[in-house]
Amino acid sequence: MLEPEKITVYTGGHKGTEEYFGKSAEKWGMQEVTLNFEGHDISRDRGLRILSDEELSRGGVSPDIITKRMERSFAKTVFMQKIFQVQFHIVNSGYQVFAAGWLLSNGTVKGGTGWGVELAKLFNRPVHLFEQERKEWVSWVNNEWVTEDPVICHKTIAVTGTRYLSDEGRQAIDELFERSFN
Repeated sequence: MLEPEKITVYTGGHKGTEEYFGKSAEKWGMQEVTLNFEGHDISRDRGLRILSDEELSRGGVSPDIITKRMERSFAKTVFMQKIFQVQFHIVNSGYQVFAAGWLLSNGTVKGGTGWGVELAKLFNRPVHLFEQERKEWVSWVNNEWVTEDPVICHKTIAVTGTRYLSDEGRQAIDELFERSFN
């Protein structure tokens, strides 16, 4: 079992899932890196690292590829592209990926969180989602979502998720930490 203080959590510091996970990580003594870009407001800035335009561009993916992979379209604004680029850097920095949100019928996750989850799948990373409607953890295993209670078991983790984290989602994150370190 890893000691929490040897783990680094990468997030975007957004309200909801990322903010709550970051507070929990801090409480457990984990290192935290919050990735963002100039001019973007966030709720949590512990370990803040502002990515330059050059760094952001390394995480760039064509909006057409994102639309095809997600089976839906997103705004093609510069701002939205930067959000997706930050997602790339978060997932690329952490090995094990945790998210909270809602699964859609096509197996993707609702909203921008879905792109972080899709990147984790593409990068062949262990990815775990607290599915808020079902109120349970699911993990991407052998190209399908399976019910599973994950544990934090890697030195670097990436976190993404909904701004609208439910009480059950907060409880699931608390239980994840308890299960992983007690």
